[in-house]
Amino acid sequence: MARIVGGLTTSHVPAIGRAIDKGLQGEPYWKPFFDGFLPVHAWLKDVRPDVAVVFYNDHGLNFFLDKMPTFAVGAAAQYCNADEGWGIPVMPPFQGEPDLSWHLIERLVEHEFDITTCQEMRVDHAFTLPMKLFWPEGDCPVTTVPICINTVQFPLPTAHRCFMLGRAVGEAIESWESDKRVVVIGTGGLSHQLDGQRAGFINKPFDLRFMASLVDDPQWATRFSIHELVEKTGTQGVELLMWLATRAAVPGPVRKVHSNYHIPISNTAAGMMALEPAS
Repeated sequence: MARIVGGLTTSHVPAIGRAIDKGLQGEPYWKPFFDGFLPVHAWLKDVRPDVAVVFYNDHGLNFFLDKMPTFAVGAAAQYCNADEGWGIPVMPPFQGEPDLSWHLIERLVEHEFDITTCQEMRVDHAFTLPMKLFWPEGDCPVTTVPICINTVQFPLPTAHRCFMLGRAVGEAIESWESDKRVVVIGTGGLSHQLDGQRAGFINKPFDLRFMASLVDDPQWATRFSIHELVEKTGTQGVELLMWLATRAAVPGPVRKVHSNYHIPISNTAAGMMALEPAS
């Protein structure tokens, strides 16, 4: 059966793409952020995942306000991407893992998750930037399965529902008849708000407590309603739902391999974590 080797989480601010494109990783503004990924690059070389299952949120490239699924799973042979205009240049298509995609889809429906199945799916910076941050050299070395969670248009799925989705995904991965090694990735956040009276809002104490909870109390954030999470993290900070789903997918107790937290990156609290099963 397939094996989950760990979970990775990171912010996906579009400005990161511009920094990569312009070679600004060593600039004082960017260095504390990019240096946080160096230990994880070494860890990935050790655990050698074959597949990445990626929880992310779409920003209008694949879905828009007229058609916004709560949960969508990619089932394509490859995933093309497009840039929003000023971030990372368009990258080669990401290769899919259709056999795992369909296995996940079938298991999720059996567990009564009403999902949208996408046999064609485009991915934006929420998907491309994390892949480039974790594998900065050359083409992406892993096949991929994108899982999109709506954090754009209300009503949003509850934190508890996203946790249960992640748990179901993790169980499905472990029942997949394959010897491949799978890493689960969650992208977005942490606290930030891009518009309105609270534009520029960052809540460092909550961010750090949330990051710690993914190790010592993974269901901690599920006690909050979506409106409470928006209040505590900002309108866009609710993207932490992808982190929560990722933690739920990694079975049992976990050990923190590495984490980094840096503010600000384009008025966003930028976080990153690498977790692996404790046993």
